[in-house]
Amino acid sequence: MHIGFILDGNGRWASNKSLPRSIGHKKGAENVEEILKSCMDLGISHVTLYAFSTENWSRPIFEIKTLMKLFHYYLKKKLTMLYQENVKVVIIGDINPFPKVIKDYIKNLEELTKNNDGMLLNLAMNYGGRSEIVRATKGIVKAISDGSISVEDLDERLFAQYLYTQGQKDPDLIIRTAGEKRLSNFLLWQSAYSELYFVEKNWPDFNSFDLIKALDHYKLRKRKYGSLEVSEKATQKQVI
Repeated sequence: MHIGFILDGNGRWASNKSLPRSIGHKKGAENVEEILKSCMDLGISHVTLYAFSTENWSRPIFEIKTLMKLFHYYLKKKLTMLYQENVKVVIIGDINPFPKVIKDYIKNLEELTKNNDGMLLNLAMNYGGRSEIVRATKGIVKAISDGSISVEDLDERLFAQYLYTQGQKDPDLIIRTAGEKRLSNFLLWQSAYSELYFVEKNWPDFNSFDLIKALDHYKLRKRKYGSLEVSEKATQKQVI
């Protein structure tokens, strides 16, 4: 299955403990390691982490600098360890605004892990669902203009091929921490039929037991994609 994580509450976790927000982000990054390990142990095939949104640039400059330092450290020191774990890393989002050193580490990480065939990890960095849809639309308009596709070819399947997640399955489950109950511009196209799970805990406190609880809750849900279940169809047919 494919799980998307909206990593919310790092700053609140720190504030609740009268600590600098930078400590909260560091603790949140450490927790990413633990949750990714749990996902691998549970056999999750796809994970998408909402690491940095297009809206995050509006945060105070000192907080952005803290996040850039964390990205630098983890891309250089930690995430390369994913190579040994057979994880394939894909970056979704527009990385152009990032400092050159971070862009270089991102490209190196993708290149290093491109042939891995274990869990696929999407890192959403400078990502926004709306901007992704606009980007896809521009790509389709260009393709139509070039004559490589026609307007008649355009359907949902073709549109999805122009998204960052082309060729990937849509998320089955999206988990958001810190009590907020919204997607906040995360995988807007891909989450059309995703199950949503919200937890009150801030991200640094979210652990493997919380993950298993979310999966257990997911198992109880019946995903009908707008159709009727077999028993419901039979009942409807009898009534008719």
